[in-house]
Amino acid sequence: MKNNRRNFIRQAGQLAFGLSLFSMTSCEDTPPKATAQAQDSPPEIKPPWNFDISLAQWSLHRRLKGGEMDNLDFAAVAREEFGLSGVEYVNQFFMDKAKDRSYLGEMKKRAADNGVKSLLIMVDGEGYLGDLEASKRKKAVENHFKWMDAALLLGCHSIRVNAAGEGSREEVAKAAAEGLRGLAELGEKIGLNVIVENHGGYSSDGAWLSGIMQQINMPNCGTLPDFGNFCIQRSDEERWEDQRCLEEYDRYLGVQQLMPFAKAVSAKSNDFDEKGNEMHTDYMRVMQTVKEAGYSGWVGIEYEGNQLSEAEGIKATKALLEKVRDALR
Repeated sequence: MKNNRRNFIRQAGQLAFGLSLFSMTSCEDTPPKATAQAQDSPPEIKPPWNFDISLAQWSLHRRLKGGEMDNLDFAAVAREEFGLSGVEYVNQFFMDKAKDRSYLGEMKKRAADNGVKSLLIMVDGEGYLGDLEASKRKKAVENHFKWMDAALLLGCHSIRVNAAGEGSREEVAKAAAEGLRGLAELGEKIGLNVIVENHGGYSSDGAWLSGIMQQINMPNCGTLPDFGNFCIQRSDEERWEDQRCLEEYDRYLGVQQLMPFAKAVSAKSNDFDEKGNEMHTDYMRVMQTVKEAGYSGWVGIEYEGNQLSEAEGIKATKALLEKVRDALR
């Protein structure tokens, strides 16, 4: 009887010790409630890559220059005819209105009435920002001030300028950096970007222009990569339409070099094949570069071709961008 009792007590003690070990092991192995919930929750879903499509005013330059369309109607045409909600103005179509606040106010109103966002003004004809002569460069910088004011009034995020000049590669780079910095410093104070397009000459050299961006190193000074403007030297025919490209920079390399600084993108188009692809630029390839750069802003249609009408060319470019966007998501 005593042995049985002694055995019972010993077995009970062993059982209690075993339960204690089990309890300790279970507590250590069981994850906290919050951790278990985190493990059960679905993984974070990253939204698909996206960009909005805008219309560059130059796409309609024949209509505008031919008197078939008025600058004030641009926003309405972009929305009603092409279903686009962002516009990029070209200053030469309202060159004498930069300081006309009433006229600019009407432009702003018409854009708002049509649910269209004014994105930027492309500024040409105001002098060389890379002029080697300091006084001329200073004058060119000052000539852009009125367009910065106009862009602010319209609600734009940027003005697009040109890094042009005559001289050696190194001389123009130094002068252009000084001219652009002068504009960017004002832009920084008023909340406006100053962006440079590859627009012929040295600026169509991606290494040259990206080098200037690195030299300036200001967050509001960037680029506007244009898929088709990589002609460094043209022939000297009088009419621009008759000129041939004598030296061209690799457009895919150029876009890759300029995208790290991009605050807008210009989808240049000219000719299309029977499948709707642009014949001079592989849009799938170049937009993959845009995606890899982490850019998800506006991509502006800039149709310059002759085979299709302006309206047909704009629609073809829009369809191609939409197809590529769907494929790359």
